[in-house]
Amino acid sequence: MHQLLQTVLAGIASFIAVSIVFFFIFLFCKCRKKSQPRAQILPQTRPHHPTRRHGATELSSISIPAGESASFDPRLQEVSMAELVYATDNFNPKLIIGDGSFGLVYKAKLTNGVTVALKKLSPDAFQGHREFRAEMETLGKLRHPNIVKMLGYCVSGRDRVLIYEFIEKGSLDEWLQDLPSLPPELSEGYWISPLSWNLRVKIVKGVADGLAFMHELGTPIVHRDIKASNVLLDNNFEAHITDFGLARSIEGSHSHVSTQAAGTVGYMPPEYRNGYTAASVKGDVYSFGVLMFEVATGKRPNWPVREDGKELWMVEWVKKRMSENNHLEVIDSSVSRDSSRDDEVYSYLKIADLCTSHKPKERPLMREVVEMLETMSC
Repeated sequence: MHQLLQTVLAGIASFIAVSIVFFFIFLFCKCRKKSQPRAQILPQTRPHHPTRRHGATELSSISIPAGESASFDPRLQEVSMAELVYATDNFNPKLIIGDGSFGLVYKAKLTNGVTVALKKLSPDAFQGHREFRAEMETLGKLRHPNIVKMLGYCVSGRDRVLIYEFIEKGSLDEWLQDLPSLPPELSEGYWISPLSWNLRVKIVKGVADGLAFMHELGTPIVHRDIKASNVLLDNNFEAHITDFGLARSIEGSHSHVSTQAAGTVGYMPPEYRNGYTAASVKGDVYSFGVLMFEVATGKRPNWPVREDGKELWMVEWVKKRMSENNHLEVIDSSVSRDSSRDDEVYSYLKIADLCTSHKPKERPLMREVVEMLETMSC
C-alpha cells in the first residue's frame, strides 16, 4: 500500500513538472511573437520639413505607416503618403476643392513643385486591395486629351489617396450654375462672363471625344456617372472627364452586371429605374444626352421646371418644347442669341434628344455622336 501511494505521488509530481515546463514555453513563444514587427507596415516619419500645424497637431510628430504607392507619370517619383499628408497640411478642409464619389478632393503642391488634385477615398470605396489595385492599374493607363490623368496613388493602412493632374478652371457645373460664386483664382482677376454658345459646343464635343475613346478600348470602360460636376475645364476651356469612382471595365457584351444602379439622379437612364442594374455604354450615352441638355439650357436635370402650373423634369421640358417647335426658348438666357444659329441649335438638341431615347437600342454609340456633332454646323 505504501509503495502504491509513492507511485501515485510520483506520477502527480511528474505531471505538474511537465505542465509547468509547457506553461513557460507557451509564455516565451507568446512574448517573442509580440516583440516581432508586423510585415509590410513599418513606421516612417518625415523629419526633413518644417513643422506644420493643423489645429493642435504637429505634422512632424505624426508617424505615417508605410504602405504601397504607384506612379503612372514620370513627374512623380517615390511619392509617399507622408508627402501627401504634408502637402495637404494633414488634409486640411481649407484645401478641399471638390466632393467626388467615394471621397473628398484636395488641392496640393508636392515637394517637386507639381500641383495636383488628391482624392482621399472613403474606406468603403473598394471592397478589397486586389480590386483597388486592378482598377487603378487600368485607369492609370488612360491617356486622352479629354480625360483627367491619374498620376498615381498611395495606400497606407485603410487610407487610400488617388493623385490626379490639377485642372485650373474648376468644374463645368460651377460655370453653368454657380458663376457668381466662383473663387477668384478661377477668374484670374478678370470679370467672369457666362459661357458662350461656341464654348458650350466645344466643351460638349470634348466630353464626347473622351467617352468615345473609353467605350472603344479593347476592354471598354463605362464611366457610369457623367454629369456637369465630373467635367473639369482647363485654361483653354477644354473639357476633361474626371471622377472614375463608379467606372467599370466591361467585356464582350458591352455590359457589366452590378448589384445596384450607379450614377446621379437626373442623369441615370430610365432602365435603371426599372431595376436594370447592368453598366453599359448606352447608359453613358443617355447621361451624356442629359448633359447636352443641361449645357444648352443652364438648368439642372434633377430640379423640376414649372410651366403652366405643372412641374416637369428638365429633359421632359426640353422634349416638350422641341415637339412644339419652340426649341430656341429652352436655350440659357445668358447665351447671346447673336452667337447661336437657329439650325445649329436645332441640330444640337436633336442629337441630345436621340441620346436620351427611352430604349437603349435606339441610342447611338458615342463615336456616332462625335460624328454628328462634327457635322452639326456644316
